[in-house]
Order: sequence, then structure tokens, then C-alpha cells
Amino acid sequence: MSPVRTVARLFLSTIFVVSGARSVARPTVHVAKAQKVSEKVGPLFEKANKSLPSDAETLVRFNGAAQVAAGLMLATGRFTRPAALVLAGTLVPTTLAGHPFWTIKDPIERRHQETHFMKNLGLFGGLLMAAADNQGRPGLAWRASHYAGHGRHALEHGRHNLEHGLHSVEHSGQSLRRAAKTAKREAKIAYRAAAAGRRLPS
Repeated sequence: MSPVRTVARLFLSTIFVVSGARSVARPTVHVAKAQKVSEKVGPLFEKANKSLPSDAETLVRFNGAAQVAAGLMLATGRFTRPAALVLAGTLVPTTLAGHPFWTIKDPIERRHQETHFMKNLGLFGGLLMAAADNQGRPGLAWRASHYAGHGRHALEHGRHNLEHGLHSVEHSGQSLRRAAKTAKREAKIAYRAAAAGRRLPS
């Protein structure tokens, strides 16, 4: 891992680790804003699995714990791409619940929340870039194209070897036929010579 990637991931993950830890320790601060989101996703969770959390406080804790865990993985370079995707997922409800600037009428507060919304949007873009970063290794599309090209080359090489083998077999067959004709001709000559020798007077 390059030093630039290490520092960038450390900086990108810091805000999630800190804010996630605060959400786990003091979820009541965010419950009021999270209530709007929990009212929509809570019934979906209960419908999918009744054991899943559905109340606002538990969802805040769960979201914060996910941010801490994924943030630490991103910062330490472990499973960075899945960790970045998890953080991007946790950022969506956090942004929608915490900074709905379009619902605020006061122009100063609206601008303030809009700034936070745009900040989170920038973080979301950074996380998507981190999720797509393969650390200089060839991407999936390149590897698929490379392996496909390698397979075509192997097939072409195999076809060439097969054609060469068939040509060799054909050449060997022609040589055998010529040898058989020569042996047959020499046998006839020897037979005629032997027959002529028997007809000579003693």
C-alpha cells in the first residue's frame, strides 16, 4: 500500500470512527432526527425479520457501530473496498435524517444544513472511489479481457500444433507409401532375377 493511500484512508475514516463512537455512546442526541427514517425502514425490517432492530435508538447505535467497525477496517487497510461500501451505506440515512435542508424554511439554517449535506455528498463520492480502488492491481474487466486473449492465443496455438501434427502424419503416410512402392518394385526385380537364373543352362 502506498503512503498516499494510507494517509488518505486514515483521514477519510476518522470522521466515521469518531461520529460512530459518539452515536453508540450517546444515541439519544440523534434519536429525534433518526425517528423520521426509522418510521419508514422500521416496518420493513420487522417484515423481513422480526429480530432486526426497528426503533430509532437501536438503529442509531447499529449505524454507529457499523461506522466504527468499517472505519477501523478502512484506516488499517483491511477489507478496504467492502469497508468503504459499508460506510457509504451508513452515510445515506445519516445524511437524509441529519441534514434535510430542503425542509428548512429559515435561510441561514437552510444554508448551514445544505453545507453539511454537500460535505456528506463529497464523503460519499470519496468512499465510492475508495471502494473502486484496486491499489494498482488490474481490474476485473482488464483481467477478464486478458484471460480471454490468453485463451484465444492458447486455442490458436493448439490449432497450429494440430495442423502441424496432421501435416506430419500426412507426410509420414506419403513416405510409407513411397517406401512400400519401392519395396514392391525391388521385390519384383529380385523375383525376375531369380526366375531368369533358374532358366539358365547348368
